[in-house]
Amino acid sequence: MNVPNHIAIILDGNGRWAKAKGMPRSYGHVKGCANLETICDDMKELGVKYLTVYAFSTENWKRSREEVEGLMKLFRSYLKKCLKIAERNKMRVRVIGDTKAFDQDIQDRIAQLEEFSKDYDELYFQIALNYGSRDEILRGVRRLAQDAASGKVKPEEIDEEIFESYLDTAGIPDPDFMIRTSGELRLSNYLLWQMAYTEFYFTDVAWPDFDKSELIKAIEKYNERDRRYGGVKGE
Repeated sequence: MNVPNHIAIILDGNGRWAKAKGMPRSYGHVKGCANLETICDDMKELGVKYLTVYAFSTENWKRSREEVEGLMKLFRSYLKKCLKIAERNKMRVRVIGDTKAFDQDIQDRIAQLEEFSKDYDELYFQIALNYGSRDEILRGVRRLAQDAASGKVKPEEIDEEIFESYLDTAGIPDPDFMIRTSGELRLSNYLLWQMAYTEFYFTDVAWPDFDKSELIKAIEKYNERDRRYGGVKGE
């Protein structure tokens, strides 16, 4: 089985999964977070080198105050626990997105985790927090414009490689494969530049139920795609 080098996932359906079980949305987020730990182990075992997950978008601030506060509490706990996950999997962790919007203690935990894991290289794990692709591109354009105005970059020399160096994902290869759980069929402002040639996979399975068998099923579908000519192999 040909395993994608870089898999991106939209972790969708936690709240709806919990509601279907008669539980509060916060219960779904807790279970989804626990599943993320398991999937990191599975990714490493299968030989995936890069994993990027959409955990909290720039639009998620519009959710109820109670849900947002619950998510912030969960982030604090997960970022601390992720130190052990990173050590176990020899996994380098990097957070993409505008983290300045978070409380200082969360920013500090992010910095601690990134510093702690910076020399690991068996799995590269990117967590998108307060991330939106349009926001990422605009932030990158502003920095690039400033460098062009100051003479650090010549406008006529700007190409895709230079522009990508101003994105949050600088130095990370584009995703080969994107998985979205829970039945939604849209990108929701996720890695729009980076996923120009990515294969997409949508499943009705909610994120807390997306286990190793579902991951393998998705990768098997990836193997049916013809990455060179498009379409399904054998067509």
